[in-house]
Amino acid sequence: MTTVLELKDLKRIYVGTIGMTKKKSIEALKGISFEVKDGEIFGLLGPNGAGKTTTIKILTTLLAPSSGEAKVLGYNCFGEEKHIRGSINFIFGGERGLYWRLSGVENLRYFGDLYKIPSNILNKKIKELIKLVGLEGRENEKVEGYSKGMKQRLQIARGLINDPKILFLDEPTLGLDPVGAKDLRNIITKLKAEGKTILLTTHYMYEADELCDRIAIINDGRILALDTSKELKKKYMDDENASLEDVYIKLVGGCTNE
Repeated sequence: MTTVLELKDLKRIYVGTIGMTKKKSIEALKGISFEVKDGEIFGLLGPNGAGKTTTIKILTTLLAPSSGEAKVLGYNCFGEEKHIRGSINFIFGGERGLYWRLSGVENLRYFGDLYKIPSNILNKKIKELIKLVGLEGRENEKVEGYSKGMKQRLQIARGLINDPKILFLDEPTLGLDPVGAKDLRNIITKLKAEGKTILLTTHYMYEADELCDRIAIINDGRILALDTSKELKKKYMDDENASLEDVYIKLVGGCTNE
C-alpha cells in the first residue's frame, strides 16, 4: 500500500515569554515518527496536551515543524503547501467552522467557491453530499436551527466539498448523543469504503476500536505505542477480555497534560 502521510523524528517547540524578558520553551512534539497508508483509518489517541493538535496542524500545513520531516502525498508540509492543500481537508468536533445564519446549502456553496469549483459541478456535488450526510429536507434551513448532530454532519459535508484524498477528523463526535455519534461513525465507514484516507483523533476508545485500522497512542509529545487495536491489547494486557481503554490507561497512566 502507498504511504500518504509520513512523519520522521518530527519536533515542534513553542517559545513563549514569562514576564518581560524571560523566555520559556515547550516541546509539544519530541521526535515522533509514523506512516499512514492509502485508504487507512489511522487513530491518534492521547490526553489533552499530548501533541495531537500540533501534529494535525503540521500535517494540514497550518504550522511549521521545528525539525524533522512531515510529508503528505510525498510533499513537504512546510515549503510545498500548494501541492497539498487541494487534496486534504480538516473537520473538527463541536460547532465551529460553519456560518450559522446561512443555510446548509449556502454554507457548502461558500466553501465550494473558495476551492473555485465550477458552479455546475458544485451544485451536483452539494446534492450528493447532502444525501450522504442525511440532511435532505433540511438543507435550505439556517444552520442556527440545526441540532448538534446535524451541524456535525454538515461539517462532514463541508470537509468533503473539495473531494479530498485525506481527511483529518479531530474529535468529530464530540458532544453528540449516541444516535448522532453512531450516524457519524457510519458516514466515516462509508468514506473509508470509498477509498478516503482518514486520520482520526478521539477520546472515545470504543470509537477508535470500531473504526481504526491502526492506532498510535501519544503522550507528552512522544508515541508510546502503535499497532492494530488487537495487537495492542495482546502486547500490553494479560487479560484476553481487556479493552482498548485498558491499554490506553496503562500506557498513559491516567494522567493528562492540561
